[in-house]
Amino acid sequence: MKRSHTSPFTHMRRLFNAFLLAVITLSVTAQDKSISCDGPYIFYKNNLVYSKSIIDGKVCIDSFPAKEKAKHILQVQVAAHPEWAFPVQLQETITPRPAVHAATDKMFFLSDIEGEFEAFRSLLIGNKIMDEKYNWIFGNNRLVIAGDLFDRGNEVAQYIWLLYKLEYDARSHGGDVHVVLGNHDIMNLKGDFRYVQPAYMNNAALLNESYAALYGNNTELGRWLRSKNIVEKIGDLLVLHGGVSPEAISKQFSLERINTSCRPFYDTPIKQIPDSVKAFLGNTGLFWYRDYFSKDVDCTRTIDSTCSFYGVKQIVVGHTITKENIALYRQATIVGLDVNQHKGQHAAALWERKQWQVTDNKGNHAPMPAIAAF
Repeated sequence: MKRSHTSPFTHMRRLFNAFLLAVITLSVTAQDKSISCDGPYIFYKNNLVYSKSIIDGKVCIDSFPAKEKAKHILQVQVAAHPEWAFPVQLQETITPRPAVHAATDKMFFLSDIEGEFEAFRSLLIGNKIMDEKYNWIFGNNRLVIAGDLFDRGNEVAQYIWLLYKLEYDARSHGGDVHVVLGNHDIMNLKGDFRYVQPAYMNNAALLNESYAALYGNNTELGRWLRSKNIVEKIGDLLVLHGGVSPEAISKQFSLERINTSCRPFYDTPIKQIPDSVKAFLGNTGLFWYRDYFSKDVDCTRTIDSTCSFYGVKQIVVGHTITKENIALYRQATIVGLDVNQHKGQHAAALWERKQWQVTDNKGNHAPMPAIAAF
């Protein structure tokens, strides 16, 4: 029997080809995983609406006259769960919200979801805020988001679209959804992408857009985000992402003045922000401040000044994770909401009959603990 001989060169070439094939296969697999489902992203240009999305790895583009946008129902897909897809109708107009609102019998608070759509969905269903078909079932009550919609999770656009949808649905039932912006939201609007997953950059490239363009001021989500406040008062609660620093409270700005003055600069680099609003938008601004959770004894005076000036009893914030959260701090004047949703700590706060409870994604309630000291 004649034995076949393979030259060393041929053998090496075969090994190289096998290696190259493996690299290409891994790259395609990684890319397929990263693109998954994303969007839709809605752009306005020359009286036309362009819808761009990625569905099961395929780019889908549609367009229609802007005057007909109310007739078009968007479909938002969730990659791992096709059965979780939901429709969204575009709002006729987007306008800034007032900064002050009355309390309702029940109010549901959470923060720092950061694109963890599944966690958010389960919290709302488990606590009867919406049903499994995404219908608002919370009556005339309020859902309050204390910032950080963007970055670490895998379904940022899906999460924002659900908030957008629920906001419209809640108001039609006499309720409301409040979205107060956090540091990650402002960072994305101003082009600071240090925490953005590479997958989102890949998706933007597939859509032939820059990542910044997906939330630009000529897009539906970009306009909606830019209409939001960075601080609101609901009943006798002050709601924001980080906190009110000594510099911020020293300005003695009304809540309406803070939001109106800061909104034009959400997407402005920090070095170009006017001095008049740096106390609210700067490095110790309303969505960066963390001293409520420090050992700074002087912070009590700042909290007292803030509560007195704005006529509130408690300040509700996200931004800072502690091992005790969700909890009450500093003689129960501070409500800390931030938990690590990415690691499965799915929790929110329920305000009912002027009492605070902590709830999980199964709807289990427990009294909110009060932390005596740090």
